[in-house]
Amino acid sequence: MRRPILSLLFAAALVLNACGPGEGVQGVEWPYGVKYEVFVMSFADGDGDGKGDFKGLTAKLDYFSDLGVNGLWLMPVMPSDTYHKYHVIDYKNIDPDYGTLEDFRKFVDEAHKRHIRVITDFVINHTGNKHPWFLEAKKGKDNPYRNYYVWAKKDSIRGQLFKKTKTFDSDNIRKWHPVNGDTLSEQYYGYFNGLCPDLNLDNPKVKEEIIDIARFWLNDVKVDGFRMDAARHIFPDERAEDNHAFWVWFKKEMEKIKPDVYLVGEVWSNAKEVAPYLKGLPSLFNFDLGYTITSVAATGRDTIDLVRKYKEIRDFYRSVTTDYLDATFVKNHDQTRILTELKGDVNKAKMTAAMLFTLPGTPYVYYGEEIGMLGDKLSTYQDQFGPDAFVREPFVWDTGKGDSMQTAWELSRYSTDQTVVPLSRQKDDAASLYNFYRKLIRYRNSSAALTYGDIDYSGRGPGEVVSFIRKHQNSELLVLHNVSDVEVTVRLNDDISRFNEIDFDTAGGGIAIEEGELRLPAYSTAILKHD
Repeated sequence: MRRPILSLLFAAALVLNACGPGEGVQGVEWPYGVKYEVFVMSFADGDGDGKGDFKGLTAKLDYFSDLGVNGLWLMPVMPSDTYHKYHVIDYKNIDPDYGTLEDFRKFVDEAHKRHIRVITDFVINHTGNKHPWFLEAKKGKDNPYRNYYVWAKKDSIRGQLFKKTKTFDSDNIRKWHPVNGDTLSEQYYGYFNGLCPDLNLDNPKVKEEIIDIARFWLNDVKVDGFRMDAARHIFPDERAEDNHAFWVWFKKEMEKIKPDVYLVGEVWSNAKEVAPYLKGLPSLFNFDLGYTITSVAATGRDTIDLVRKYKEIRDFYRSVTTDYLDATFVKNHDQTRILTELKGDVNKAKMTAAMLFTLPGTPYVYYGEEIGMLGDKLSTYQDQFGPDAFVREPFVWDTGKGDSMQTAWELSRYSTDQTVVPLSRQKDDAASLYNFYRKLIRYRNSSAALTYGDIDYSGRGPGEVVSFIRKHQNSELLVLHNVSDVEVTVRLNDDISRFNEIDFDTAGGGIAIEEGELRLPAYSTAILKHD
């Protein structure tokens, strides 16, 4: 089926100043480039115990190089009594499930040899309730670690016990918790739940501890930066301005340790609430964009004017700080996987990747996204780890035991070698989702306009097409995505008529410009340049 010819009209373009460094893109400059989020437990098993570890991850580093990513974000790696490791019990070590500190040092060193940077989750909102600090703190009011946490008498918090507002990142409504069932004396504050008590970051000693821990990982272990978990919850919700000020302080302290430290934060909220955090965390994950990309791909139409919405938010953030560097993504470890949300439609999944990798920012890929892994955050399955584990299942390397590093720490309910085409087979299939990701990432890495450039939008095109201009210095591209299941013909009118040559397409070279018209097959992308 073909659509009638549709005109794509652009008024005189106002192209914003480019935001990146020089033209050289052979080795994409840090922190630009594509990054990859890894749940170590699920990625590669190097010692045969079924759990992912740093020996396995080190052995798989060439996979990332071949894919084209230049940065790895590791979910928490410090010792914890939880499978996800967000409840830290030792800030200066590696969880035994993942190996030793020496294994990690070797991993970082080998990654750097491949020009891959490493950032780790740094959880400072809370510790686990088995952290030595908390074990001491709960012994009594006179303990020197008591004020490392936040305590209150039950009578003073009686009206607050079940009044916490639900947020995108927490549906727990109780924030004060008794110690070992003691409901009579003081209770401690734990925003997420009682298993992870909040640190008291009003206490200068706690702030000194945090700086010391950061110095260890940045200077001694040589990581390149941190992903800051739960950044809006350092202090209670009613102390938003204190939260903003904390991150300004934190950024200054980190830059004293490592001037080029890379910090990216999680502030899971709307643009108005996100913006004030940018002065301390100039790179924040763009949840709004992820939702928008998913919606456009799911419906096959740009009913929400993606580019206009994105550009408005981007301009708003850049008015807060000129250092703003968007951290873009489609899904992460707390969300239903994209292919599940798209009901298994690989063509739609390809379009989410195409939009992500051609828009501005530093795109993040959630591990397994590139091979179409599945997982439902709202799963009705029951297991010991809870529903989040279903979006964190083992990476599917091969069929059966074809890859000795296949992890098996949990029974995969969604991503098996029967429901997901293993990487080993996708590598040999030119039309696979994996090769689609690889092709796009490598093209992005070769393009100054896509890697460093800004975005221009000056009119609404046909609903089936998401279109925009990317420009960096003398490099300028017109990007066209047909997100629908029908062919669309686009007229290159007015100011976009100068784009007269196909530089890249996802249709195997089957797209051509004829008499000022461009036929875009269903679910395809074309990127045009001009003389």
